[in-house]
Order: sequence, then structure tokens, then C-alpha cells
Amino acid sequence: MAERRPRVLAIDDEPLMNELVTALLAGRGHDVETTLTGQAGRERFVAWKPDVVIVDLLLPDTDGLTLLKEFKQARRETEVIMLTGHATVAKAVEAIQAGAHTFLEKPIDPGALLAFIERALERRKLVGENEALRRQLEDRFHYENIIGKSRKMHEALELVRSVAASDANVLIVGENGAGKELFANALHANSKRAGGPFIKINCAAIPKDLIESELFGYRRGAFTGALTDREGLFEMAEGGSLLLDEIAEMPTYLQTKLLRVLQEREYRPVGSDRIVKVDFRLICATNADINAARQEGRFREDLFFRINTITLRVPPLRERTEDIPLLCEHFLAHYRKRHERHVKVIAPAAYHLLLRHTWPGNVRELEHAIERGVLVAKGVEITVLDLPESVRDEPPGALDAPALPANRTLAEVEKLAIQQTLERTGWNKQEAAEILGLYRPTLYSKMKKHEIRDPTRQQRRTGERSEAWSRSNS
Repeated sequence: MAERRPRVLAIDDEPLMNELVTALLAGRGHDVETTLTGQAGRERFVAWKPDVVIVDLLLPDTDGLTLLKEFKQARRETEVIMLTGHATVAKAVEAIQAGAHTFLEKPIDPGALLAFIERALERRKLVGENEALRRQLEDRFHYENIIGKSRKMHEALELVRSVAASDANVLIVGENGAGKELFANALHANSKRAGGPFIKINCAAIPKDLIESELFGYRRGAFTGALTDREGLFEMAEGGSLLLDEIAEMPTYLQTKLLRVLQEREYRPVGSDRIVKVDFRLICATNADINAARQEGRFREDLFFRINTITLRVPPLRERTEDIPLLCEHFLAHYRKRHERHVKVIAPAAYHLLLRHTWPGNVRELEHAIERGVLVAKGVEITVLDLPESVRDEPPGALDAPALPANRTLAEVEKLAIQQTLERTGWNKQEAAEILGLYRPTLYSKMKKHEIRDPTRQQRRTGERSEAWSRSNS
């Protein structure tokens, strides 16, 4: 799609002034429109959405300052240049305070006017680019409360964006504390069912003999203690989404009934002959090895293939260590405000430990570590002693330490450690440097020293040369 040409709207009751603006911008790749009254200018502003407006202070039907304020309220990013043949300091100050780009007195020097128009257009372009960048960063690093800039998180979020609007069943897999529920929330919030309910149940947290009645509901007298009719979670999720967390813990007999509900979209509450028809989007999550459960007969094959139309893997924190600084800053700001503390930063030595920790509890463990640091810190920074013992006492190199053969020199061990870490991170230099506890420039220096070459870089170069050769011969 071609980029939209810059738009300039001139509002002046002097036709010669409007003609001057048109002539100045002729051949410069701009679209120009003019009006002789304020009302016509209002209507054109709303319909055309100009980037720059040039408006006279005195118009036959309104005041230019009134238009300025209306325009800036409607579209703050539009730049407005005020013109007048009756300039006063008070009017100039009022115009600038109201958001005018500049205030020029007639008669206008054409060269000066052109310079101010080009400057206003450039400023409008920069503001637009900054706003677009801000939205892009927010979207990438803070999507539905999911924070991360790593490649693996980017891939997971792209999958969410791709499938959220559909009704496809999604299976979310990942370790405890990795953020599976956040991804489930994002799927529902960005679906066409976002206005409907989002019902959640943890299959591992409810006794097995009660899960069926929770899901299906029951009729009064269906069993001991059923004193009234109760609506099931399937029915409560009507028109929305249902999250079955820890789906691998669901009893086998209940898996059969769930499969029938997904196939037929109807069921009977416990102890009832009433047929309930349901319409919900199913999202499942598990931290267990569901493939092992299938092989051992603890999870039905047919149900597995029904619930995993899309499988979404949430990476553990140790696989996306470049996200740790972002998460730290987020949790630091959150708990500083929540607990009304003055902690502003994390000491470098503490950051080093946070980056090297294995995080078996994933993001949830990191969050608790930062909250503890905010609560116990004596000054404005979180120090090593403010971190939990589990973080402070982890042995150096515990983070996925490479398997190194014995009887090697120190240089050979260093080379192997760097080589294996780079391979495990897919040759992501930043992630490898953080795992190894090095600054990235130091890592580059050691790679050069040990003659470690990035094979992905050579592959990219080869691909670029092949593409260039193909273009030159096409």
C-alpha cells in the first residue's frame, strides 16, 4: 500500500492567501485544500484529517483560536499554524498555549511560511513515527499482561494473535509459573467471545469425585448433599470460553464424558434427564508430559487429538533470560507502588544473580523474589542480601551447565562452554552472554580468541548472495 501524501488545509477568508499556500506546495508531493470560512474548514477537517492546518485568526463566521482548540482536541497530532493581520502578544501567547505550532503576522513572507509548513510536517511525521513505535513496543513487550521480547516469546505471541479469533481448541503446555493462564487470558480477550464469560477450573485442585458435578452441574437429590439444583461450568461458559487447567489430571472416566460433550455439544447434568446444549471455546493447559500420559493409558488418545487443534508452548524462564530485565523492572515498579516503598533499582551484583539463577519456579518465582527484595531492602536499591536464599546460594554455573569432558586445559574448557551455550541458545549472543555471566562485547572477544564462528551468520550470507544472484539474473 502506497504511503499517504502529507495533507495541508488552509482556512482563510482572503483568497490570495489560500492561493499562496497552494502555489508554495505545488510539486512538493503534498495534497492541499482550502476553505474561505471557519465552518467549511471544520467540515473539511473532520472528513479529510489533515496533517497541518493554516488558519487565520479572524474569520467571517468564527474565531481562529476557537478552531485551533477544537482541532487540537479532536486530533492532537495535527499541527496548526496561526496567521493574523492584527497580532498582539496576548493572542500569540494564547495560541501557543492552546497548542499552535507557530504564530505568524501578515503580510507573510512566502519563504518563511514554506519553511514553517515543512517544519510542521516534519514534526507531524516524527510524532506519528514515535506513536507507532510506542504502540509496537507495547504490543511486543506487554501484550495482555504478557511481558517479553525474546524470540521464543515473540513466536508464542504470534501464535496467539493468529488463532485467538478462531474457535479452535487450544492446548497450552508449560511448566508451573511460566504464565500459561496469562496466555489463556490473552486467547479469550482477543477472541470473538471476549464479551462472554471466561470460566476456569483447575482439574488437579478439585477432588476427583467432585469434578463431574462441577463441570456438568446436578439436579437436587442427585447425590448426598445435593440440596438444590446447580448449574455446571459447561453451562456457565455459554457464549464464552472454558479453561480446563491441568487437564492431564482429569479422571479417565470423565475424559470420555468430556469427549462426548465436545463432539455433540450437549450433555445431561448429574441426576437429570434435561438436555443442555452448550456453545463455548475450549482452552486446556497442563504442566505434565501429556504424551507420556497417553502412552501409559492415563489420557485418552481421541480426547488428546480433540483438544490440541493448536498446541501453544509457553517457554520456561531459563530459555528466555533476555526477558528477565524487563520482568524485573515491571515487578519492581508494581511492588514499589503496592507496598509504598522507595526502592528504585536493583544492584548490579543482584542483577547478576538474577540472570544466572535457573528459575525452577519460572516467572512466579522471579516475581516473589522481586517482591521480597522490595520489602526487605534498606535503601533505594535491592542488594544481593535482599534476594531469597535460593537465588543467593545457587552454585555458579548451575544454569544448564554444559557437559564438559575431563582432562582439558582451561582454554579448552572455556571454548567448549561458550560453544555449547551458543548452540543451546540458537546462537543468540545476548542470551548466551547472560547465561555465561559475560558482557556481550566480552563474549565476542572470546569467540574471536577461540575462533568460534556463527554458522547461522554464514547461512544468512549465503542466502543473501543467492537471492542477489537470482535478482541480477532474472
